[in-house]
Amino acid sequence: MKIGNRIFNYTVNTIISVTIIYGLWLLMRICVFDYFTIPTNSMYPTLKPEDKVIVNKLLIGARIYTDFDFNTKGQELKSFRMKGIRSVKHNDIIVFNVPIHDDHFSFVINNNMCKRVVAVPGDSLSVVDGYYKNNNYRGTLGLESMQKKLAETPDSMMYGIVLEAYPFDKHVDWKIKQFGPMYIPRLGDVISLTAREGVIYRRMMEWELGKKITWDWQKDVVYADGKVIKRHIFKHNYYFCAGDNALDSDDSRYWGLVPEEYIIGIVAKVIQGEK
Repeated sequence: MKIGNRIFNYTVNTIISVTIIYGLWLLMRICVFDYFTIPTNSMYPTLKPEDKVIVNKLLIGARIYTDFDFNTKGQELKSFRMKGIRSVKHNDIIVFNVPIHDDHFSFVINNNMCKRVVAVPGDSLSVVDGYYKNNNYRGTLGLESMQKKLAETPDSMMYGIVLEAYPFDKHVDWKIKQFGPMYIPRLGDVISLTAREGVIYRRMMEWELGKKITWDWQKDVVYADGKVIKRHIFKHNYYFCAGDNALDSDDSRYWGLVPEEYIIGIVAKVIQGEK
């Protein structure tokens, strides 16, 4: 065989091999695992900035996109989830797409967060004097030491920390130290609607119904595009996610719940960043 032919065959085989290896690597990232770098202190001390987390997608099933025309300003998420091994559990650390942009649910690819799940669909979640309380879970949620730090820090010493919490309405008046109880909706749940429920679940209802949700506190009614609605059937499962650094974390206490479809996977391994 001529030298030129050998070089040509070697080049072709190399290109094919590299393509196959890249394809397998990409398939693994889509269906099996992915990795992300932690950018902030919100999960401190469990996770620190520059730590890398390996996310297992097999546990809850890989999310497969059905539309790859991504809009960096936000769009409706179009995907389906493969069958997983188990559901998301209390205290799982997950990576998910930030659910809220411009005051409504919107999917932005590669705009992710990493937090701990402190409430799953069907739970009622409260924060009492800085500590997470869940009616369906008796153990400790998150890091008790960091919640103790939140509880013991006087409001007057919390410089730069927003004390008011979701849904930022004076009639509900939740704070990051005193929150809820908030029921975490699950697929198929039916709730009767008063003005209070309208305030708390407004974003979820607007996303699910595609209608503008308003309410009247004096009449104690909720409107969808100006028409009275008395109940709502939830179309999705939701999760309450919080940072272990309870004193300084941008999480569900401020912007609400994470739809199940926005969850990328469960953290399986942590690789510490450079110290």
